[in-house]
Amino acid sequence: MTAFTPDLRRLIAVLLLGGMIGLLDGTVVAVGAETLADHFDTDLATIGWASTGYLLAVTVAIPLTAWAGERFGARRLWLTGLGLFLVGSVAAGLAWDVPSLLVSRVVQGLGGGTLEPVLLTLLARAAGPARAGRVMGLMGVVLSLGPVLGPVVGGVVIETLHWRWMFLVAVPVGLVSLVFSARLLPREEPGQAPPFDVVGLALLAPGFTGCVYALSQGDAVGIGVLGVVLLGVYVAHALRVRSPLIDVRLFGDRGFAASVVVMTAVGACLFSVLFVVPLAEQADGRGVLAAGLAVAPYGLGSVLAMPVAGRLSDTVGTRVLAVGGAVVGLLCAVGLAMGAPVWLTFPLGAALGAVGASTMGSLYRTLPAESVAQGSSSLFILNQLGGSLGVAVVSALAATAGTGAALWWVAGLVGVIALAAPLLPGRVCHERLNTAG
Repeated sequence: MTAFTPDLRRLIAVLLLGGMIGLLDGTVVAVGAETLADHFDTDLATIGWASTGYLLAVTVAIPLTAWAGERFGARRLWLTGLGLFLVGSVAAGLAWDVPSLLVSRVVQGLGGGTLEPVLLTLLARAAGPARAGRVMGLMGVVLSLGPVLGPVVGGVVIETLHWRWMFLVAVPVGLVSLVFSARLLPREEPGQAPPFDVVGLALLAPGFTGCVYALSQGDAVGIGVLGVVLLGVYVAHALRVRSPLIDVRLFGDRGFAASVVVMTAVGACLFSVLFVVPLAEQADGRGVLAAGLAVAPYGLGSVLAMPVAGRLSDTVGTRVLAVGGAVVGLLCAVGLAMGAPVWLTFPLGAALGAVGASTMGSLYRTLPAESVAQGSSSLFILNQLGGSLGVAVVSALAATAGTGAALWWVAGLVGVIALAAPLLPGRVCHERLNTAG
């Protein structure tokens, strides 16, 4: 087994540190939503856009990252993403009203959305084939724990410091990652990239935002219709161009279409739970730190289940794990909506972790090799969009109908997963998997 050199250990630590703060900031607002609403004299639905705007910006940044990485190089893109994230963090910490906070969070999201995809490239390149598995395992832990630690960090900050430190706490950590990344990452020459789909981005970004906004507000029907029209125009555009941001032709494959539905719902579930559980705990009279810690079992269940499910999916197939996980998850989600203890988030997290890990693996079994890169990007974009949708809807429901209604929304999302899971592929076709790899 090829050992990690000291230089490689330092580089991995610096990269994972930068990736962690980007993921953590997607959910740090969850436990501080009521504090922010009180401070800015607004409602939870409006403050929910501090998370929704961040996640929508991440969604927009992902396709930009794939193109910019080829054009400018991964090192430049990583440093730019970290710099943009730090600017957004400082601005959010200094926000004087709701609009300034939301704009700052969008800037943060554009930077944070750059970090995760580039992190994968940089780690794989630094580790090499002999150590890639161990490095990707470390990254998997970061990807799982980052969003869950957000509410915990937010709870600690609000109970011990000022709410502004929910955002400012990332600044010294990000600066350390930025300085050492600049020193440790090898320089590279700019490359060539295909033309970027500017028209596609101009249609998708406002289309997604309009639909999410309408679902979160309830009375913004006109904006919702406009969002749907823009997405419809995008579909027509994507069928005409060679390299669209999301290749709608891939949805002709039933297995891929089912994977997208499942992963979009999983993304919505992840962020819905991380947002509504702290709110429900605070509504029951618990402090912000206790509310943030309430989601820890959820994250632990997911972290423990994902590597096991990933290995099992290679032998028993995706469908068995996804259907089983969806059934267990639905029982847990319904239990939580009916007032069951919060520890039930542990099996819920394990169930959704099993669904997510096995479904991601199915991508390589359902698509030909030449479509895997486009399919991965599309799946990732829509998974992040699901997170945006989840936060927007759950914050609106919590503000208007209470956290109980928001927990039923989570149960409904798991129900969608349960309906789509039987359409996922079954056992592995090893010949096709080897071709794709």
